[in-house]
Amino acid sequence: MQTAINAYIVLDVERWVSLILWYLLLAVKAFAFGDAVVRSSPSYVAAEKQTKVIWLLILGVALALHILRRSPIDLFNLVGTVAAFVYLADVRPILRSMPRR
Repeated sequence: MQTAINAYIVLDVERWVSLILWYLLLAVKAFAFGDAVVRSSPSYVAAEKQTKVIWLLILGVALALHILRRSPIDLFNLVGTVAAFVYLADVRPILRSMPRR
């Protein structure tokens, strides 16, 4: 009986951790996508990064797959998370340093 209760508690904790992780990664991807939307297209070209359309496609597909696939730790969500973090760590700082038009 005690083993069954312990197993239930472990599964419950795992479920909550997975849910919290899912929402955190959703927020990261939504923020990256939203930031990519508001930046101007010429800024991407001037920064010598991929075009705005490519980043919107990558981040949009990552966000859509994250919403459709409920597991935060599957291959598609991990690839999308890496793409969002690459945008936030590499592309966004350069775009922010450029003057706005």
